[in-house]
Amino acid sequence: MFETLKDRPVDGILRLMQEYRDDPREVKIDLGVGVYKDATGLTPVMRAVKAAEHMLWETQDSKVYTGLTGDPAFADALIALVLDDAVPRDNIAAAATPGGTGAVRQAFELIRMARPDARVFVSDPTWPNHLSILNYLGMEMVPYRYFDEESRSVDFDGMIADIRTAKPGDVVLLHGCCHNPTGANLKMTEWKAVIDVLLETGAVPMIDIAYQGFGDGLEEDAAATRLVASSVPECLIAASCSKNFGIYRERTGLLMAISSNADARKRNQDTLAFLNRQNFSFPPDHGARLVTMILNDDALRADWMAELEEVRTSMLGLRSQLADELQRLSGSDRFGFLAQHRGMFSRLGTTPEKVAEMRRDSGIYMVADSRMNIAGLNAQTIPVLARAIIDAGI
Repeated sequence: MFETLKDRPVDGILRLMQEYRDDPREVKIDLGVGVYKDATGLTPVMRAVKAAEHMLWETQDSKVYTGLTGDPAFADALIALVLDDAVPRDNIAAAATPGGTGAVRQAFELIRMARPDARVFVSDPTWPNHLSILNYLGMEMVPYRYFDEESRSVDFDGMIADIRTAKPGDVVLLHGCCHNPTGANLKMTEWKAVIDVLLETGAVPMIDIAYQGFGDGLEEDAAATRLVASSVPECLIAASCSKNFGIYRERTGLLMAISSNADARKRNQDTLAFLNRQNFSFPPDHGARLVTMILNDDALRADWMAELEEVRTSMLGLRSQLADELQRLSGSDRFGFLAQHRGMFSRLGTTPEKVAEMRRDSGIYMVADSRMNIAGLNAQTIPVLARAIIDAGI
C-alpha cells in the first residue's frame, strides 16, 4: 500500500529553518519563520495568557468535549473582537477550528460544497498554504495582481482589473490586514473600491485575518474587515489567535459565515458543524478558552491589549530603524517602503539569487521570494542586515 506514495517536496520555510540551525557561523539572522520574536529572540507567553492559564488550572473541573463548533462563548468573544457590531450577530454562523489554517481549510471546504465550480481569486503573491490547500482540494485558482515589485506597494489598478473578471459565486480571497508575505496593504478608499467590484460582479469575499493588532492597532486593523462584512450580502472570515495572543501551538481559530438574514444562519451553522465532524470532530478548546477568558475579563483584556501594543510598536520601531539605516548606507530613500509596510513581514522585491547571496555571504536567512520577518530583527542585527542588502546590490 504505502509503496504507492510519492515523495513530497520539502516545505521551503522548514528547509530554511534547518539550514539556519546547521549553519555554524556565530553571526547569522533568521528572518524566515513566521512567528513573533522579542529582542532576545524569544517568542514569549503573554502575561494575560499566563494569568488566564493559572485561573483555568485552578477552576477547570472537566476536559469533556465542547460542541462540534466549539464553545459558543468563544465565538461570541472573537466575533466581537473582529467585527464589533458591524453585522447583526444573528446573521453570523461560526465554528472554532484548529488555528487560522483550520478556518481557511474549512472555508474552502464550505465553498466547494456550496459551489463546486467556484473559482477562488488569490492575490499574487499570497500565503503559500492558501495555494497548497486549494490545489489539494482540486479547486480552481485565479491569481490577481497585488504587489508591484518596483515600488514595493500595492498594484491597485492591476488588482481591480483582475478581480473585475470574477463571476457570481466566485470567491475573492483578501487579507484583512498585514498582508502576508508583502506587508503592503490597501487604503480604506481602495477597500471601498474593492467592495464596489464585489457588488458589481456578485463575487463573495473571503477574508483571512491573522494579524489583527500587529499593524495599526486592534480597531484599525479590523476596520476593512468590518467594512466589507457590512457591505456585502455574504462573506467568509477566517480568524486566527496564534499571533495576537501568542498561542501558536494551541491552534485557535474561528471561521465565520455571514449571510444577509438570520434564516440562512441556521443552515450555515449546521453545515459548519457537519464539516467539523467530518474533518476533526470537536475542535481544540484550551486556547479558545484562554482567549474567551481574556476578552471577557476587564483586567486580563487591558493587560493583553497593553502587551499587544508593545509588540506592535516594537515592530514599527524595527521597521523605521531598518529603513533609516538603509537610507544612511545607500544615500537614497528607495527603502522607505519598509517603514510604510505593516505587520511581521515585508518583501524586499529582489531575486532568489540575491537572497541566496545574502545567505551565503552574510548569514541572512529569508524566504527565496525575499519575504523577511521583521520581528526576527533587533538593534544589533539591523546594521548587519542593512549592510548585507547593500552589499548584494539590492
